[in-house]
Amino acid sequence: MKQTIRAAAWLAFSPLVLPVSPALAAAPEASSHVLPAGIDWRQGDVDAAFAQARASGKPLFLYWGAVWCPPCNQVKATIFNRQDFIDRTRQFIPVYLDGDSPGAQKLASRFKVRGYPTMILFRPDGTEITRLPGEVEGERYLRTLELGLAAARPVKALLASALNGDALSAGDWQLLADYSWDTDQTQIIADGQLAVTLQRLAAAVPGGESATARRLALKALVATASDDKAPAIDKDAARAGLRQVLADTKLTRDNFDVLANNATEVTTYLTGPGAPRLELIHDWNGALVRLQNDAGLSTTDRLTALYAEVELARLSDPKGAISPALQDKVRRQTAEADRRTTNGYERQSVVSMAAHVLSQSGQIAESDTLLLAELKRSHSAYYHMLSLAANARSRGDKAAAVDWYQKAWESSTGPATRLQWGVGYVSGAIDLAPSEEARIEKAATRVVAEAGKTQNAFYERSRRSLERLVGKLRTWNKDGSHRASVGRVQAELSGVCGKLPASDAQKPVCDALASSLNG
Repeated sequence: MKQTIRAAAWLAFSPLVLPVSPALAAAPEASSHVLPAGIDWRQGDVDAAFAQARASGKPLFLYWGAVWCPPCNQVKATIFNRQDFIDRTRQFIPVYLDGDSPGAQKLASRFKVRGYPTMILFRPDGTEITRLPGEVEGERYLRTLELGLAAARPVKALLASALNGDALSAGDWQLLADYSWDTDQTQIIADGQLAVTLQRLAAAVPGGESATARRLALKALVATASDDKAPAIDKDAARAGLRQVLADTKLTRDNFDVLANNATEVTTYLTGPGAPRLELIHDWNGALVRLQNDAGLSTTDRLTALYAEVELARLSDPKGAISPALQDKVRRQTAEADRRTTNGYERQSVVSMAAHVLSQSGQIAESDTLLLAELKRSHSAYYHMLSLAANARSRGDKAAAVDWYQKAWESSTGPATRLQWGVGYVSGAIDLAPSEEARIEKAATRVVAEAGKTQNAFYERSRRSLERLVGKLRTWNKDGSHRASVGRVQAELSGVCGKLPASDAQKPVCDALASSLNG
């Protein structure tokens, strides 16, 4: 499924009722092993946790995330802190796997987890039951968790039965509707089959499950709008059905995660310039305003709805302009969000989104002010530096943007994170200052050297970071003008590969990257 608005806001370069200490409320410890309080999390030896699950007959809950990741912090602030969630953890073995912990990227490859956060429920025997949606509110998340714990069959089997026309219970259909399709990683759907599968699934829901059918239909519409190879649909009928949802307060609230995150993509797909588009935007804005005013939603969710309103305004204006009234609304709502958010986990999410809304509404200076202030209190300030780099790029200040990419990398922590941020710096420098050959070579060489000292650097996210580095360097040197610099980076990478044992599964990956660097 296409990256959501919220995810795009949180990827600047490319979802506790227990009391927390005042220090934690201000800024959680900047360690890669910060654990939400009140839960008996297992860390480190994941195989031992699975052995415990088998011995106890309890399911296993796997959380995969990163300290800096805004949606991970959102989950910690709105789900893991709930007493009802904490109580339910006694029913399973909770495992906390941070992407920067030793062996994490190799485990990520094993469990097919990539995006942060990914949350998976396993049977005691290790069979995957379902992937839980991190973008929904706490009540829906808990219902999905309960359905997963009670499920007689894994979601993969439920999907096969549903597509085969077999009878399913209401709970089975709900589990399918709330499955985390965004983090599936081909566990139950092959690449390129999401849109067609969701279309078929939505059409198969029995008539008595109208709310579930609506949710699946919305998810199918989003997947279809994001895939230019998806089967064609009746756009007029889809638009009419969507407007019915937008006009219904309960349906809007029940599906706020889908509606707030995908407004512009779906609107663009279903309409061209003209009256139908303006009518749909009018209806969508009405729903978004209701969500912004819904005190039952998290602050980040309400800001996401505000972001969608801004993007729809840009879409409806031929020049992409934002009215002074909407800009003022953005200033007021982001300032209020900043003022009322005191929990350090939640701030990592709220400030990221607030800064992005300000930038998208044309208020980059105000976004900078918010981000600069947050650098002093965030547990992962290096993440916000990426947003400052993005703002500088938008202003056309290339030098400042590259400097912020560098500062973000230099202050980042954790091996996988440093590798990702280092590649982000090299990529930014190549894009914005390609003539600074010495700077680019020095940074790229350091990134490769750090990778050589990192456990499992050629697995999952870290591998993809290195693939991105090689790709950027190849593009930079496509005319051969930087052959010497790239050759020295290649020599560094070849040295890393040479130290890997022949039996190590990482060696052929490393060798292939090194050989392709000057290809």
